[in-house]
Amino acid sequence: MLATWRRYAGRHPRLVEAGFLLLVYAATGNQYNEGGPGRWPGLLLATAACISLLGRRSHPGAVVAVTSVCAAISGSIGHLISPLLLLPVIVALYELTLRVPQKTAHGYGIAVIALIVLTALLSDDNNQPWGLKTVSPAFWIMLPVVQGSAVRARRAYLEAVHTRAEHAERTREEEARHRVAEERIRIARELHDVVAHHMALANAQAATAAHLARTRPEQAQTILAELGTTTSSALRELQATVGLLRQSDDAEDLLEPSPGLGRLPELASAFGAAGLTVLVMVDGETRPLSPGVDLTAFRIAQEALTNVAKHAGASTARVELAYTVDRLTLTVSDDGGTVPRAPAPSGGFGLIGMRERAQSAGGRLQAGHRPEGGFAVTAQLPIHA
Repeated sequence: MLATWRRYAGRHPRLVEAGFLLLVYAATGNQYNEGGPGRWPGLLLATAACISLLGRRSHPGAVVAVTSVCAAISGSIGHLISPLLLLPVIVALYELTLRVPQKTAHGYGIAVIALIVLTALLSDDNNQPWGLKTVSPAFWIMLPVVQGSAVRARRAYLEAVHTRAEHAERTREEEARHRVAEERIRIARELHDVVAHHMALANAQAATAAHLARTRPEQAQTILAELGTTTSSALRELQATVGLLRQSDDAEDLLEPSPGLGRLPELASAFGAAGLTVLVMVDGETRPLSPGVDLTAFRIAQEALTNVAKHAGASTARVELAYTVDRLTLTVSDDGGTVPRAPAPSGGFGLIGMRERAQSAGGRLQAGHRPEGGFAVTAQLPIHA
């Protein structure tokens, strides 16, 4: 039933407004009975007060002043200032409290109390008790101010909750887009590392096998066997990386563990089959790395060695691991060889990818030519990221 009335009020706001003001006028005008100081002056005051309520939303302060003056005049001519007589003042003060700052509303309330109570005390036309002239009007005048403040506070709270909810929704959407972008970059980086490394290694192994096919066929066969291992490893890593793009409902479908520095000997052996000797040196006590840092270090070493195989004429490369209490320094260097190879025509994103990997793990990376010749890539990574 209440919901029906609310819907009706929403569809017919002017009709509801007119009905409300007529009820206020009837309740207020009924206080000016025949036994009072005069019916018609009171009805005129009630009419003026109720008509002024039409502008309570656009000019709330002026409406409070008009209704208060009408009530004060009624009290000065001898009418009892009852709650029903103060009804236009109560309605005006409630609307005012919803639309002005709280201090302003309290100021209006105090001023109306002072006006009404002073008028009641100075009037000699009725012999009402002192409490009915002071405490009762003050209570009924402050009631709409208190209630209006509570309603306004609740509206502000609901608006703040709504605003926070909208902000949280926008933030979730932005965070989701940000995470999707980061995941795309991460997968693209993984694909680049896997494809670039294995294709470069396979190309070098194939070229070496072709060169040794006539002079050293046994060694060429060994390199070709290593080439099969290289391509199989490439397919496995590609499958694992591309598998991240799928959503599997099978909880037993486990991914292969991410590679780490524990696979450096395998990596060095693969490059050795391609004609690049990789020396691995460790300085300090080997410390366990967090999975993210372990993967980052391995990928940087893999990419740096791939660049040596592709862009340098060196026959030897060094991978140096220096451990401290909280930091790992990884350096991959070469002496440049006697005949440096020309850079790859595509330019590539190897150095950019390595630098991004180091930064994502909380470290940093430097790369450049060595004064004594060759090229060096140095990454400083935290032990635990």
